[in-house]
Amino acid sequence: MGEARLTQAARPALWPAQTLPTALAIIFTLAALPSVIFVLLVLFGGLKPFFAVLGLSAFLIVACLLGLLLGRDIAAMAALLRTLRANPEATPREPALFVPGMAAIGGDAASLIRAERQNRARLTERTAADHALLERLPDPLFRLDSEGVITWRNASALNAFGAETAALLRHPELRLALAQARRSMAPVRKSLALAVPVPRELDATVIPVGDRSYVLITDRTRERSIEKMRADFVANSSHELRTPLASLIGFIETLRGPAADDPEAQARFLGIMAEQAERMQRVIADLLSLSRIEIIEHQPPEEIFYLPPLLERIVAGLEPILATSGTKIDVNVPADLPKIPADPDQLTQVFTNLLDNAIKYGKRGGRIRLYAGPARQDARFEPGGILVAVADDGPGIAREHIPRLTERFYRVDKGRSRAVGGTGLGLAIVKHVINRHRGRLVIDSVEGQGTTFTVWLPVRGA
Repeated sequence: MGEARLTQAARPALWPAQTLPTALAIIFTLAALPSVIFVLLVLFGGLKPFFAVLGLSAFLIVACLLGLLLGRDIAAMAALLRTLRANPEATPREPALFVPGMAAIGGDAASLIRAERQNRARLTERTAADHALLERLPDPLFRLDSEGVITWRNASALNAFGAETAALLRHPELRLALAQARRSMAPVRKSLALAVPVPRELDATVIPVGDRSYVLITDRTRERSIEKMRADFVANSSHELRTPLASLIGFIETLRGPAADDPEAQARFLGIMAEQAERMQRVIADLLSLSRIEIIEHQPPEEIFYLPPLLERIVAGLEPILATSGTKIDVNVPADLPKIPADPDQLTQVFTNLLDNAIKYGKRGGRIRLYAGPARQDARFEPGGILVAVADDGPGIAREHIPRLTERFYRVDKGRSRAVGGTGLGLAIVKHVINRHRGRLVIDSVEGQGTTFTVWLPVRGA
């Protein structure tokens, strides 16, 4: 670390402004008593007037010289102290003093003040460096006072929790850790689980320092999500892939046996086998996509994105499917929508899945409405956001199915879902992407009239 930089105080003037008053006060103090003694000696005959005047004159000359020099030195020291008080960060120059004793005192004082200022400057520089290091820590760090109130937090803490900080500090395990750390005056570590706005697994280390406490948060969500993802992937894939795999094995055995010399049966069986293989491929692709989303679900996106062009590209990409099904899409997306924090690729998945479902499960040859607007248009949502809704005019969904629609592999009509190529994972992907964006998904459906999926996404700063 480099030497601290300090400004030097200006050297006092050779004859400071307060020199004369100070010198007169010193001369008076030095000459008053000897003058009285000389007068008394003359009055009582102890000293002849000539010698008294001569001695008093010599004494007054010495007193004036000493008073002038000493007054000048005292005034110079006072001027230096006033300068340092006006500019506390300055280092003093060694003052030029005339009286030998005062010169030694002034030099020592200047050296002592200069050393103290340099030490304080180095301490300030080290403190600033330590603060900058804490500010740049990748893990969230909070400083709490004796009442548990936040007095400082670094940028990572602000980005990771923001408005959720109060929920974190109210967590029972963290409050217990704070109490234990204050009692033992030793670091205490606890594991925490936050359920909202998205599930998060955290490790909190409480470090007591005097009457303050530092709380270091380490996010373990990614590691534990990977562990859970492995277990879920095995369970889900084995469950969902068992049927098409069994079909493939059965057809292979048939092709090797009874259908070995039957070209017509072989062509039909190979077509079915291709469909089952494609189904397995779609399931695996969606499982992998869902797993990747879950790993980063606790980290909200930071890119600021303008949504209308993305919605236009999605609709354009679905034109071949729309032409085949005879379905029309009415698009109403205003151009003045505010920008939002978003992951464009993930939002493409969300709205592609919703529109694709509307085409597959809506009325053939029917109409789909895609519209967006400010959230203040709907009292069910917070006003600081935007709404994007996809509505179809299909058969609708029974009320009892709606709460489970975003579960993995949940299907209202399993036969129809498999017939149109559904994997049962599309809405689960939608839910987890919206959770990552700190948004909401609301599903409204009336049987015989259609279904509406409404997505609320927050605007930055809302």
